[in-house]
Amino acid sequence: MMNALKFSSLLLLISLSYVPICAKAASEPLPAAYFRLLEAGTAKVEQRLNSIPNADLKTLETPISEWRHFPYAILAPAVLYAKKHPANPRYHDAKMLALALRLGDLLASEHKRGAFEPRGDSDWDTAMWLEAYRLLERELGAERRARWAKAIKENIVPLVADAKDRIDFPWYHSPYIGTSPNHYAQWAGLLMLGGITFGDKEWEQLGKRILRRFAVTDQSPDGFWGEHNRAGPTVGYNHLTLTGVALYYEYSKDPAALPALRRSLDFHKNYTFLDGTPIDVINDRNRHWGVSAWGQFAFSHFPDGRGYVAFLASQFKPETLRVDELGRLAQDALYFHEGATTPAPQQVRRYAHQMTIPAGVRKTGAWQVAYSGIMNSQAINSQFYLDRQGHLSIFHQQLGLIITGANSKRQPELATFSETLLGQTVHMPISSRLQMSDAQDRVSLAYNTFFGDLYVPMPSERELSLRFVITGRGNPAESPRLTLQLVLHAGETLETGAGKTLRLGTDRIELFPAEIGGWISHHGWKLKVDPTAKLVWPVYPFNPYANAPETDIKYAVGALSVPLRLKSQPGRYIRTNEQEIVFSLEVK
Repeated sequence: MMNALKFSSLLLLISLSYVPICAKAASEPLPAAYFRLLEAGTAKVEQRLNSIPNADLKTLETPISEWRHFPYAILAPAVLYAKKHPANPRYHDAKMLALALRLGDLLASEHKRGAFEPRGDSDWDTAMWLEAYRLLERELGAERRARWAKAIKENIVPLVADAKDRIDFPWYHSPYIGTSPNHYAQWAGLLMLGGITFGDKEWEQLGKRILRRFAVTDQSPDGFWGEHNRAGPTVGYNHLTLTGVALYYEYSKDPAALPALRRSLDFHKNYTFLDGTPIDVINDRNRHWGVSAWGQFAFSHFPDGRGYVAFLASQFKPETLRVDELGRLAQDALYFHEGATTPAPQQVRRYAHQMTIPAGVRKTGAWQVAYSGIMNSQAINSQFYLDRQGHLSIFHQQLGLIITGANSKRQPELATFSETLLGQTVHMPISSRLQMSDAQDRVSLAYNTFFGDLYVPMPSERELSLRFVITGRGNPAESPRLTLQLVLHAGETLETGAGKTLRLGTDRIELFPAEIGGWISHHGWKLKVDPTAKLVWPVYPFNPYANAPETDIKYAVGALSVPLRLKSQPGRYIRTNEQEIVFSLEVK
């Protein structure tokens, strides 16, 4: 069974060594860590309710950054009250029950006055409310039970027609279904669980049919559900789709769904940075995403999955816990499967993974390097899909993300390579290949008038080098260049080899080669650069939700660019190794 699963996921694990390298290797055991977080979160929720008497949802959800999806709060006290476990001191605590009832009554009132559903993604809130209803049904009393049930069912009904319309579409991808796959999976999970709860067989079977197809047909062999197509993942939202499939397995025990959870685990556990955030360079919708609380319970069927989610859970802090994270962690605690545990890849000395598509990741000591040669069609009419123009991210255990390959849209100035040909700027490759080995990794990216090979040898403890070798082809394009996106921190200083010391802020900085002097230093690292390199700060990447560039300086990057020196030569269509560009990254 395990050999078949490993084969189906096409997993490549290299040099795995269970040697902890940081204190977080000893994560707090689960589900104890969940219960601790839930207790802290419910205290914050109760304090908020008491500080704003008789508040409606609109008031409670302001500011939106911390309190959006306030209805999620209901599941935490419900789980603490109903989940019997030695690590849960709040089991059958009357205060937890009272808080859950108070929240549920608020949701029912908001639904009655028409203020619940219009808030956006309210089906996610309904799902949390439904989970709490199932846990507390015997405690509700006839009148409250009927009122909650009526409201929950009225929020499920509108999903039925939309779910039916799409059930036999070619792929569950947004160009076909007109919404994101993660939304469709969430609809299906709510229909399934609502059908089970309220005895509606049509809802139950409709939800199960959709989720089974997600599990056995629409998942990539590499363990993700593509949002735009099957060419590559949308890492953060993949957790959402996974949650629907995981619920399907919880309630159906369909053996065909377990391999999908296994493949998803292999994907997520490898493509997570050392701080628990999803690796950015392979994502086609989001440049940044927080540690995900969604669907962690899906991984708890496997020893390495339990180690991975313990690592993820250790990243959440009671003092910064958002209400949406609280609800999803409550769901994780509710469905968590205990058993033997092995460490997460982030907690071992070395690991490497390569997908069947041209994308991979390698960790060596404190270094983590992620590659993408993923090519994708350009979604011109959709603001939500980024251009796959970034190809390298470098993360350091102590210093965090140093170079980001996060994608953008309509911003060739942030693309790894670009060229202007026939009046059009090309910033996405037309062919690519990734080759990984213990000695050296190689990413090859082809464009119209050249191709670039990036060679990354095994780093030492303190130094990592990047060598770009450019091979020209035919007549050169206009202004070809190589660009690295540097993660710079506003408020900190940047030093250069030319003796400049600058404090980074919102003012534009443009450093030419003579002002850089061969290297720049910032945030604990030093980067030796090509003599022709130029740096521009701040560059604000595209925000798909605003359909415009970011405005917050914390999302800005520094664009470090090097011009490509390509010259046509009579009788030589291919000009091998026409230019070499070397960077050396050192940690202090």
